[in-house]
Amino acid sequence: MKRILVLALALCSIAAVAQNNGGISPEMLEQISKGWSGSASDKALRNAIATTSINTLAANAENAAMIDTEFSDRVKTKGITDQKSSGRCWLFTGLNVLRAAAIDKYNLGDFQFSQCYCFFWDLLEKSNLFLQAAIDTRDKSFDDREVDWLFSHPIGDGGTFTGVADLVTKYGLVPSNVMPETNPANSTAQMRSHLGTLLRQDGIRLREMWEQGMLNAPRSAAKAKKHSAEILSLMQKEKVSMLKDVYHVLALCLGVPPAEFEWKGKTVTPVQFYQELLGYDLHNNYVMLMNDPSREYGKVYEIQYDRHLYDGHNWLYVNLPAERIKEVAVASIKANTAMYFSCDVGKFLNRQKGVLDLANYDYSSLLGVPFNMDKRERVLTHASGSSHAMTLIAVDLKEGKPVKWMVENSWGASSGYKGYLIMTDEWFDEYMFRLVVEKRFVPADVLQMLSQEPVQLPAWDPMYMPDSDF
Repeated sequence: MKRILVLALALCSIAAVAQNNGGISPEMLEQISKGWSGSASDKALRNAIATTSINTLAANAENAAMIDTEFSDRVKTKGITDQKSSGRCWLFTGLNVLRAAAIDKYNLGDFQFSQCYCFFWDLLEKSNLFLQAAIDTRDKSFDDREVDWLFSHPIGDGGTFTGVADLVTKYGLVPSNVMPETNPANSTAQMRSHLGTLLRQDGIRLREMWEQGMLNAPRSAAKAKKHSAEILSLMQKEKVSMLKDVYHVLALCLGVPPAEFEWKGKTVTPVQFYQELLGYDLHNNYVMLMNDPSREYGKVYEIQYDRHLYDGHNWLYVNLPAERIKEVAVASIKANTAMYFSCDVGKFLNRQKGVLDLANYDYSSLLGVPFNMDKRERVLTHASGSSHAMTLIAVDLKEGKPVKWMVENSWGASSGYKGYLIMTDEWFDEYMFRLVVEKRFVPADVLQMLSQEPVQLPAWDPMYMPDSDF
């Protein structure tokens, strides 16, 4: 009888909740509030959390010792870069990959390419990409998702290695002393905000030009076609005028990019400098690999608008299981070749030690709730995605299997472990997302996958997260 009574009360409680149409009723709140027990341990934890960061309290004392810093295989690199208060990790990482190749080839010492030079062209090209996209979507309403996304993301610091390849191929490279860093390059927020406002207002003006021009469109199909072509021509001319304003702002903030400079006793252009120093085809020499368990493996994917140049290349990748990506990474490191690597760097990062380890923090024990989503679920729900790019340079192999990895970061030499971050292989599995590697290290069956027609994904897809720091 007692069990029947308890069941009846439970059913009544469920019915009361169901009748509430999804809101929190007083009866539901009474049940919910039982989540707080008010026990001595709960009160002690509440007092601690009120005055101390969760990461400090969740730090796992059993994992406090510093991880082993020896690696069986490591790429030769020299010097740590610092992106400072900017989202240019993708650019620093891409140039660090090229820098490692140049240092190894010419024994250049602590040499750096100018990030500021490439960043100037990146922002100019992204401005043109946005303005041309505003022209291309002129017939769509403002509440169209594509138009809304464009005006929500007119310009930003973030990017991928594809952008590095496009920019360097078109504009070349210069040494860091030829076009040094500026305050707006090191701290981009204000410059980026003003550029975003300028581009949004220019995008509105371009749409208005089309709308006003089409009010007087002739009824004849032939004349209407000619009329629309004339309006588009005027819009293109106006776009050039708008880009002159963008160029002016960039020149004030970052400096004027040099057309030529002196290098080892002769005058060269930036493109000549790149071709003579490295000279290989950035577009056809590299493959981007992705580990996205929310998508089918063995397929090629492409992200709409995920490019830096309007006439450049969208981010395109082959989706593979983590184990296959590791095989390629190990082969590249063993051949003394650095790689562009991106991940969700903010997860389980101990900044003081410079270690990424799933055992660094025990959030479930501290907060008393489970955190058990797998990688696929985290991607689908936007709980995780690529947020930061670094240069993968080392692996520690035990009996042929990786146990930990090391990346060269761009947060300065005093950050992390002497400017580097070390990650366990278990962390690599959960929070590594993409790797850019030279084709010579990629197995033939993976290269064959690139012959597929890419699956086109929209710019707002969960995996669209340009590397821009977290």
